[in-house]
Amino acid sequence: MSSTDHDHSELGEMDLRVRALETVLTQKGYIDPAALDAIIDTYQTRVGPRNGARVVARAWSDPAYREWLFTDATAAIASLGYQGRQGEHMVVVENTPERHNMVVCTLCSCYPWPVLGLPPTWYKSAPYRSRVVKDPRGVLAEFGVALPEAMEIRVWDSTAEVRYLVLPRRPEGSEGFDEDALARLVTRDSMIGTGLALRPGSGLS
Repeated sequence: MSSTDHDHSELGEMDLRVRALETVLTQKGYIDPAALDAIIDTYQTRVGPRNGARVVARAWSDPAYREWLFTDATAAIASLGYQGRQGEHMVVVENTPERHNMVVCTLCSCYPWPVLGLPPTWYKSAPYRSRVVKDPRGVLAEFGVALPEAMEIRVWDSTAEVRYLVLPRRPEGSEGFDEDALARLVTRDSMIGTGLALRPGSGLS
């Protein structure tokens, strides 16, 4: 289940309506598609995930903050300035050598906007929402993530009341990195659980 596959997933009724409206507004010259794409890209791949990466980097480097994050994630995240709609009630779950966590919203597309921005298309798709619950290991494999058979995989279902953020495992070789360097190792997918943090020197950060 690659991100490319997800991009071609069936659109829901609301998505179809939004696209129809966007087409009409574009044809009438009310909006510039390029400008709209730039705004969406900013929230989907830059601003949001960058916020979450700062949360993860702080947790990796500050034990007291890490504990606060598990005790009261909403307050700990808000202390860094990340709060608002879709992030009122946050819970952070930690990946460990024994357990890997993944997040889904089986009913719709509940997602922690303040720390991850807009949800990717695949997150909202029916195939991901149904398959990740039944076959999380298979879904991970399609994202290019292979985990040991002995590792437990736990799937968390986000709702309108609670949204989850995965604290990925800190990669080996990042000892001595400051928060800025650590944040560059954190990807959006690693905070959803469909990916892992980048390895130092991987050239992908």
